[in-house]
Amino acid sequence: MSKRKGKVITEATTFKSRKVAAASIENAPDDANPSHQGICSKAFAQFATGDIGLIESITLKNFMCHHSLGPFQFGPNVNFIVGHNGSGKSAILTALIVGLGGKATVTNRGMSLKDFVKTNENTADITVKLRNRGPDAYKKDVYGDSITIEHRLSSDGCRTCRLKSKSGHLVSNKKEELTAILDHFNIQLDNPVSILSQEMSKQFLHSKSETDKYKFFMKATLLEQMKRDYIHIKDTKTVTRQQVERQEECLKDLKQEFLQKKERYENVASFSDMKVVLENLKKAMAWCLVSEKEQLLKQLKEDIEKEENNYKPKDNLQLCQTKIIQLEKKLQCIKSKIDTLREEQESLSEDNVKLKEQVKSISKAHKDQEVVYFRALNKLKQSEQEQNLLQEKLNKAKASKSLNSEGDSEYTKRQKSLSNLKEQLAELENKCTHLNQDIKNKHQALLKGKEERDKLRLEERNVQASYESKLKRKNQLLASRSNKLKRFGDQMPDMMSAISEAYATGRFLKRPVGPIGACISLKDASLAVAVECCLRSFMKGFCCDNYKDEAVLQELMTRFYPKGNRPQIIVSPFSDKLYNIHGRKAYHPEYPSVLDIITATSPVIINCLIDMRGIESILIIKEKDKARRVMQHCRPPKNCREAFTVEGDQVYPNRYYTSDFSMAKYLGGDIETEISMLDSDLENYQAQLSRFQLQVNSVTEDIVNMEGNLNNTILTMKTTLASVNHVKAAITDLVTASEEQINDISSLEEVAQENQQKIEAEKQSVQEAKVELDKQRKMSEDSDSKYSSVRDRIDQLLEEMEPLKDEQLKVETECAKHERSLKILENKVKAHEDNIEGMKNELAQREEELQEYVAKATEISPERQHVAGNTKSIDTEITRLKKKIKVYESNHGEQEQVVRPKLAPH
Repeated sequence: MSKRKGKVITEATTFKSRKVAAASIENAPDDANPSHQGICSKAFAQFATGDIGLIESITLKNFMCHHSLGPFQFGPNVNFIVGHNGSGKSAILTALIVGLGGKATVTNRGMSLKDFVKTNENTADITVKLRNRGPDAYKKDVYGDSITIEHRLSSDGCRTCRLKSKSGHLVSNKKEELTAILDHFNIQLDNPVSILSQEMSKQFLHSKSETDKYKFFMKATLLEQMKRDYIHIKDTKTVTRQQVERQEECLKDLKQEFLQKKERYENVASFSDMKVVLENLKKAMAWCLVSEKEQLLKQLKEDIEKEENNYKPKDNLQLCQTKIIQLEKKLQCIKSKIDTLREEQESLSEDNVKLKEQVKSISKAHKDQEVVYFRALNKLKQSEQEQNLLQEKLNKAKASKSLNSEGDSEYTKRQKSLSNLKEQLAELENKCTHLNQDIKNKHQALLKGKEERDKLRLEERNVQASYESKLKRKNQLLASRSNKLKRFGDQMPDMMSAISEAYATGRFLKRPVGPIGACISLKDASLAVAVECCLRSFMKGFCCDNYKDEAVLQELMTRFYPKGNRPQIIVSPFSDKLYNIHGRKAYHPEYPSVLDIITATSPVIINCLIDMRGIESILIIKEKDKARRVMQHCRPPKNCREAFTVEGDQVYPNRYYTSDFSMAKYLGGDIETEISMLDSDLENYQAQLSRFQLQVNSVTEDIVNMEGNLNNTILTMKTTLASVNHVKAAITDLVTASEEQINDISSLEEVAQENQQKIEAEKQSVQEAKVELDKQRKMSEDSDSKYSSVRDRIDQLLEEMEPLKDEQLKVETECAKHERSLKILENKVKAHEDNIEGMKNELAQREEELQEYVAKATEISPERQHVAGNTKSIDTEITRLKKKIKVYESNHGEQEQVVRPKLAPH
């Protein structure tokens, strides 16, 4: 609208007579069949000469539900379009609005341009032809007698516009050009007098408000537009008047400026002197730069000469090469010695293997000979024993000849003794049976006593461990009266001090947060056991922002905690905002989650427990029965995976775990109550320990007594068994004596003589085996001696090789060290040569640069200037003069500007 207002002001002197074509549409019933409908358009007289803005024709393609409509030719006066429903009457009017640049909402036929593209088509085309004749024609020389407006609508809601002349030449594709044409022809698409749609006509006819009708009147008669244009003209008039007043004020300032410039022109003489001095300083500056470049060049030549005369890097390189050659010779000598010793060792190793096999074979032969010798010796001893037995029998046989009539009485006497011995044997065996049963019973009683003692000692150790744990907890609570961190262990305060010190020295990027149990508190203190059972090891854990901080914290923990017993470290980026857990939090109308009952000093703690333990999905249900009913008897609450009771029992949908916690260790509120309870527990444990000690002592005394009785019974048993064996031997002797018969003395003598001959032969065999055994023993000792000497020599060679290997390793290390030094020295020599080469290149560059400076200085001043000062002082003076000239020019203006107004008339 602002653009159109501007045109009203600039073209207010132009008056045009225009006619606007009006169109009226008659509607038919909605159920008419479009395929049997026709379109009738009446064209009237020829165009009146001089009329502009008349719609000559319109053509549609793929517009709304029509594949192709037109072209329709319109007359210069009133035109009627008639036809059945769906024949295209509304499509022509809608296309006319859209084709002239109107919005889709103005047509009341669609919300977007893509709604006008025919289904299953990509584009729709609208072509509108407007008359452009007479003296008021719009750009007659460009467009000619008619203007063609082509619109293409795409299925994605985009539009393209092309404005063509009568000859079909493309003039423009900008919307601003179309708006200018519509303004020039006074075509108003939103004016109900120009285009009255069905919806607008219904609204106008059904509206009973006078205000709405007045607004309709103002809009239709363009009075509303004229009112806005009038307000804009008044505003423009005010702005123009203010601008004229400002220009009048500027005129006074121009007069004052003229007087100032006149004064500056008169003072321009001193300005020329300063410029002359400035030029002289510039000349001096040019030759001063040349002098400095010459000095730098001279210094560079001296540096190059100094570097060329520096032979130290090459000497060091030569010395290092000499040392490497010497070390290589020494290393070669050591290697040759080691190779010699190794060859001798390999040779001795072969001899060692042979001697080892020889020792084995000789030793085997020696052992075999020992077996032969001892077998012959045993055979000899056996023969001698048999000879002795024969001699005893022979003696008994000879003695039996002298038996008298008393032999019968001795036989009877032996039988009585045998009967008495058998009775005595039966009594002893009966006694042994009773003693065995007694030993068995006492042994079982002893085992039971020991089992009872072990059981009592185990229970005593358990009570002692509980006592020590309670005592340690009491000491922690006593210490936590002054320092709450003592609850988390005696090392925790020192650990926190070390963390603070490390953070102060900048070792941590972000200070670790922890222990977690010290950073949280409970809204309900009675739920402390449940929360500790839920969090468990996380109570002593720490949170770190990154893995670098975790490594530093691990290093600090090694000072205070043994490996395997350190607090847990959780690494997660710190955040100042709590996680959004709206969609995964467990919800129950009666029971809270762990997240609901704890508060933390930092959002980092809550976020960490959400990540690691999922506290938002764990409910706290105080009563066991209710916990089982909620979690197991029906479907668990949404997002709830487990629950805890007030005693710390853990409840899952399919299982239940009883807690071994009886009291909160970290989150307990009343320290004194817990200390008093611990004192009571300690007294109970002490009483139990005293009772166990008395019981153990009593059982131990019983065990000692039972062991003594058992040992006495075992000793009696052994004595009885000895008596049994003695009686059995006596019975055997009596039986043997009674069964002996008197053998033939002559036959016994013959057997004894044959046995004696056999003994002599066996003695000869033993003597021969003994000689062979001594021979084998001597051979075995000789082979062992040779084998030992070879082994000793091999060990000696190994001992001799060890220092040589150490010396070789030492020389190799030293040689490698010198080789590294050699590379460094070679690099230094190369760097020295490269430095000299670079300095020479720089010298050549500086010489060229000096020639350029001399050439520039010669251009500035052909004669060489002898300057006493340096470039810095001259530059300072030039800067001072330039500033002075600049200040002068800012006050009086440049000389040419000051002089030019005076010279202008000439």
